[in-house]
Amino acid sequence: MAEKHLFVVIRSHGAAWAESRSLEAQEEWDAHASFMNALTQDGFVVLGGPLEGTGDALLVIRAGTEDEIVSRLSSDPWARKDLLRVARMARWNLRLGALP
Repeated sequence: MAEKHLFVVIRSHGAAWAESRSLEAQEEWDAHASFMNALTQDGFVVLGGPLEGTGDALLVIRAGTEDEIVSRLSSDPWARKDLLRVARMARWNLRLGALP
C-alpha cells in the first residue's frame, strides 16, 4: 500500500453551477453530499467545505498520489455534471497543529 500524504485541493464552480441557487439547492445535492460524506468516513477527506464569498471549496485529503485524488473525485456526481472542478492541488506539509 502506498504511503499516504496530505494534499490541499481547491474545487471551483463548473459551467453547470447555478449562481442563483444556494449550495443545497444545486442539482443532485443529496447525491453529492452522500458521496463526500462517504469519502470523509473512509478517511480520504480529512476536512472540507466552501470558502465564504468565493466559488471555491477547500478539501484536505489524505492520499498516495494526485492521480488517486483525481480518480476518486471524478466519481462525485457534481464532477460528472460539471458543478465542481478541481482547480488546484498541492501536497501539504502540515507544520502547525495536528490532524487525526
